[in-house]
Amino acid sequence: MQQPIAGFDFWRDLLRFNGTAGRLVLGRVLVFGALACLIWLLEIWLVEQTTGTSLAIDLTPYEVAGVALGLLLVLRTNAGYDRWWEARKLWGGIVNQSRDLVVVAVANGPREPRWREEVVRWTIAFAHASRRSLRSEREAPELANLLGVEEAARVAAAEHMPGYVSAKIAELLAAALAEQQMSGFAFQQADRSRSLLLDHLGGCERIRKTPLPLAYAVKIRQFIFLFLLALPFALIARVGWLTPVVTTLVAYPILALDEIGAELQQPFSTASLNHLPLDEICATIEGNLLAHLDRN
Repeated sequence: MQQPIAGFDFWRDLLRFNGTAGRLVLGRVLVFGALACLIWLLEIWLVEQTTGTSLAIDLTPYEVAGVALGLLLVLRTNAGYDRWWEARKLWGGIVNQSRDLVVVAVANGPREPRWREEVVRWTIAFAHASRRSLRSEREAPELANLLGVEEAARVAAAEHMPGYVSAKIAELLAAALAEQQMSGFAFQQADRSRSLLLDHLGGCERIRKTPLPLAYAVKIRQFIFLFLLALPFALIARVGWLTPVVTTLVAYPILALDEIGAELQQPFSTASLNHLPLDEICATIEGNLLAHLDRN
């Protein structure tokens, strides 16, 4: 396999624009740059019209405010990342418990091919139903391929799609136990994995339904607005005609960090640039579990 050129990733990421927060904040950055330009033009007009009059003020208060703003942005970004990372760990648990459930069920359950296939397919269906549920989607063509059109329609019509799928898995396990084709110990192990699947999904639903407090985001954005709006007044005396340029360069990372913090709050929404790759995760689960049928 050909090795990547050293340092290539740095330059590739440096020049990347699509799929980044920069694309989302560009309009806001240009607005603050335009306001800085107007302030600079007003400063020139005042100097020309009235001797000694200037809009410039001391830079020291902005240096202190900048430190405070930086801390707030870091706290918000970290809070968003904590939510994103917790969601990823929960989905890692769904991957692991799906594998455990199928391994225990196939190894210790009935030898009947139909039963084994149903356990595998319904376990895969749980991952797909969870993904669709977290995205508030009802259409799931992949379920029709796994379960058939009628069963897929029943899943889509259920109030809680993953819960319906989990109940079907529980029925399959209970039937195997009742027919004495699965030991009590194996049943407990498989049912525990099934229960943990719902626990992990419940954690994801908690993240989805409990965003960061609105007041927190509003106050930070009000602080950002006031800081960037007033910044040109502190720059005029120091950088002159470069005031709009410097303001734009300062506004870009501040607004980008604010947007990143907002994006990370919604790890399941496809509208977010940084949403979890749930399609790929579900495809991994499906491939891993179907392989158990191929080996048997």
